Amino acid sequence: MAGQKRTLILTGGKLSVDFAKKYLNDKSFDEIIAVDNGLMYADLLQLVPTYVVGDFDTVSNDLLLSYQQNEKIAFKTYKPEKDATDTQIAFELAIEIGSTEVAVLGATGGRFDHTLANTELLQLLLKHDINGYILDDSNKIYLIDRTHVLKKEEVYGKYISLLPFTERVSGVTLEGFKYPLEDRLMLKGDSLGISNEIVEERAVIRLESGIFYVVEAHD
Repeated sequence: MAGQKRTLILTGGKLSVDFAKKYLNDKSFDEIIAVDNGLMYADLLQLVPTYVVGDFDTVSNDLLLSYQQNEKIAFKTYKPEKDATDTQIAFELAIEIGSTEVAVLGATGGRFDHTLANTELLQLLLKHDINGYILDDSNKIYLIDRTHVLKKEEVYGKYISLLPFTERVSGVTLEGFKYPLEDRLMLKGDSLGISNEIVEERAVIRLESGIFYVVEAHD
């Protein structure tokens, strides 16, 4: 579609290469950003990134040097002592280059603080009206701040969980779900929205104000 730019971010958390190969098999991206040791995943997946960013404290020097010989790849190097994670820098770069959709692999697993920070970074994409999501072999994670429609045959997994990202999400109405809601107020820390299921061909999430985490998940 004209005017669309799809960007893949490969960052340095835990990533099943078999899952990534299967996911990427029928996907195409206009830009690929490898984040520090995410370059290892790019190498294993035989992907040539357009950008490589980070302080490069985790990627092997030999691998880094081999990619630095490719003049078509833009490298952005930062000091370890900085005010943003390498992954945040990649998100900001994705915004800067005009991405309209951003898929992030390798953002979960390992250290929980990094996983949590990475999911929080999704708000940067939401603020710029970018369709952004984090994927692993069990979950698709994204944020919504408006009506959202899900098609049963297209969802990532059986379970749909809604968790307030903001302190309040008001006017929550769920249609086409096993556990419907009507004009409900949900507060941060509320687990009411965990493990719902779609029972119609399409399901609709409506909200008047606030932001939800949406997790499409399977066991």
